[in-house]
Amino acid sequence: MRFVLYLLMMIAVALSVGFGLSYYALTDGRLFGVARVGPWTAWPDVGAPAPNPYTRGHLAREASLQLGQAEGLQFTASTDSDGQPLVRACGYHISGKTPLATFWTLVAIDAKGANVAVPDGDLAMRSSSIARTNDGDLTINIGTRLMPGNWLELTGDGPITLVLTLYDTAVFSGFSSDESMPAIERGECT
Repeated sequence: MRFVLYLLMMIAVALSVGFGLSYYALTDGRLFGVARVGPWTAWPDVGAPAPNPYTRGHLAREASLQLGQAEGLQFTASTDSDGQPLVRACGYHISGKTPLATFWTLVAIDAKGANVAVPDGDLAMRSSSIARTNDGDLTINIGTRLMPGNWLELTGDGPITLVLTLYDTAVFSGFSSDESMPAIERGECT
C-alpha cells in the first residue's frame, strides 16, 4: 500500500514539474530562447526556417501572425527599466536609441492584445513621425494625461505591454548592449 502511495505521489510531482516548466518556457521563456535587453524581450528565432522547440511552442500558444526573420523583429516590455509593471495609471518616458532598422513602430496593448491608444488619436508611434533630440535619441511619452513632445495617448486603466517592432533590421548580429534599446522610466502616477 505504501508503495502505491509513493508511486502516485511521484507521478503527481513529475506531472506538476513537467507541466509547470512547460508553461514557464512558453510564457516567460527567459531561459529557453528569449533574448532580454533591459526591460525588452524578443524571440529571435521567430520566422526562422527551423526555430527551436521552445519558439515553436511559443508561436503555437500565441497563434498570431509573426514577421519572417528577414522582415524584422518584435520586442515587448511589460515592466519599466526598474522592473515595475507597466500600468495605465502612470505615465512613462521612453528615451535612448533604437537598433538600426529601416522603420519601427511602438504600440501599447492590454492583456488581450488590444491596442489601448485613444481611438481618435495615433494608434502607434512611428519612426517616420517623431521628433528626435539633436544627438538622434528618441524621447516618447506614454500615458493617459497630456505630456509634452512625442506623446502616445492611452485610454482606460489596467496593465499594458509595449510592443516595439523593428522592420528590416539585423538586430542580433553583434548586438548585446543595454544601451542599444531605449530605457523605460516611470513618471507620475495617479
